[in-house]
Amino acid sequence: MTLAQHALERLQAWPDLTTSRASCGTGRALRSVRDDIVHFHSDRDVDLHLTRRAIQRFHYDLGGSSAIRLVPDSPWATVHLDCGTDIDLLLSLTSVALKAHLTYPPTDTPSGCNYGRVTVLRRDGVR
Repeated sequence: MTLAQHALERLQAWPDLTTSRASCGTGRALRSVRDDIVHFHSDRDVDLHLTRRAIQRFHYDLGGSSAIRLVPDSPWATVHLDCGTDIDLLLSLTSVALKAHLTYPPTDTPSGCNYGRVTVLRRDGVR
């Protein structure tokens, strides 16, 4: 089982998320009652709709993680899953995203996720 499959399996058990096709057209998604929250694009790359507000709030913490990639002006963060702790990070950030979507509905213009806009290098330096 890949890391993305393991993360998807764990998140599918959350009552606030339902499985659907990703709105970008690539991969599977988990969505809240309003929005896509998580897009699973490959065995290791996941886009998470954190919202611009949440990304601004946690910008320095997110930027310090080797597993997170941010695209300027995007409400999505890309999480690269290299190990089990990256899954834990994804789950924690998914909780933040759900709270952000429920507390302050996003005013983000639908720019789509980061799929195709992020190049993730493996931690060992190989693509």
